Amino acid sequence: MSLLQTVAAFVVALAVLIVVHEYGHYLAARLAGVKVLRFSVGFGRPILVARRGADHTEWVLAAVPLGGYVKMLDEREAPVASNERDRAFNRQSVWKRFMIVGAGPAFNFMFAVAVYFALYLHGVPEARPVVAEPPAGTLAQRAGLAAGDRVRSIDDEAIETWQELRWRVLQAALQRHSLRIEVIRQRDDIRQLRLDLGAVRSEEVEGDILERLGLQLYRPPLAPVLGKVIEGAAAERAGLRAGDRIETAGGRTVETWEDLVRAVRARPGATLELGVLRDGARIQLSVTPDAVGAAGERIGRIGAAPQIPPHHADGMLVQVDYGIVTSLTKAVAKTWDISIFSLRMLGRMLLGEVSWKHLSGPLTIADYAGQSAQLGWFSYLTFLALISISLGVLNLLPIPLLDGGHLMYYCLEAIKGSPVSERAIEFGQRVGLALLVVMMAFAFYNDLNRLFSG
Repeated sequence: MSLLQTVAAFVVALAVLIVVHEYGHYLAARLAGVKVLRFSVGFGRPILVARRGADHTEWVLAAVPLGGYVKMLDEREAPVASNERDRAFNRQSVWKRFMIVGAGPAFNFMFAVAVYFALYLHGVPEARPVVAEPPAGTLAQRAGLAAGDRVRSIDDEAIETWQELRWRVLQAALQRHSLRIEVIRQRDDIRQLRLDLGAVRSEEVEGDILERLGLQLYRPPLAPVLGKVIEGAAAERAGLRAGDRIETAGGRTVETWEDLVRAVRARPGATLELGVLRDGARIQLSVTPDAVGAAGERIGRIGAAPQIPPHHADGMLVQVDYGIVTSLTKAVAKTWDISIFSLRMLGRMLLGEVSWKHLSGPLTIADYAGQSAQLGWFSYLTFLALISISLGVLNLLPIPLLDGGHLMYYCLEAIKGSPVSERAIEFGQRVGLALLVVMMAFAFYNDLNRLFSG
């Protein structure tokens, strides 16, 4: 995907999530009778301004699209006419202020529920939970899993897709629980297995945890034929073309695409001799795989994709769709699960049990936006739902300057019967600003590290 398309996908994602969050504040303020002066998407100098409604609310598109805000009538910010004081935010009861501030994160969660509900109701094709042969010595291999096993349930909960399998294993790995796995083998032979995750270290949760455990999605074998060669990549520089069949790599016979992938991964930055069948003629080519970082190690990559015959993986896909009630129930449950998981990850980061490398900034989010948009509307909507949940969770953290910080003050006000002192609020804002600056610094560092390390 081009840089322009990535930027466009990122800007659209930001705009949608900002509007959703700020509209929650706006709608709650209107319901509470508070006058809204401005609804801004972005910060800084206004680019477009329109005034609408009886209150002549300004609807603004600003120059810096990394956030937004809803400005309400407030005596602490400017003088308020006597006839409008009852519509000032600061004059509202603590519960009304709590509702207005909490509505922003609430709308983020509601947006995610709506997306998941629509996807479950519409139906999407997903991979069946069928595992490939686990590498020797991995936890999956020691648990007794074998190639072709279809996971039927985990801890007596039915598993229908590979994504459900991934999610359950990731949650259990973070909590170091063991899993009871029921699998179906050839001839409908049902086996009960136990995957013990008690010994999984916190750092192993980073990256692709399923690959570390030896759980890999089974894929029907593909012939080692190039379907696409990326412009400027190692494969093109070596003279490889779409339609080439790789017969040997490093002197060894290549029978499947996986054989070729293993040979390339094992030779980062080193020359690899290939025997190629092209238009009936056999030729020899030398390729030097680019060295890239993946899951903490250096691997080789040549920038080529396999030729995939039509309907090749149809038998490995299942159409997932539900009725209205089930779709809504599953959407709420998924949003809740991801929210709790995000909180647990944050907690483990603070305790030093999980690396801060998981914290992502705008560059990584933009990259994911572009990749998900390239994969199609289903992936892009799923990405939007996930980021919306993350935004909701982040804003509920009890950090001054965030919605959660204001909610914390309102809770204290309700308990003690009077507002928190201005001095305490000012001190809290300084602490909150410092915490946010530290988090942003980590996020930008991680972005740059991913960018330069590949």
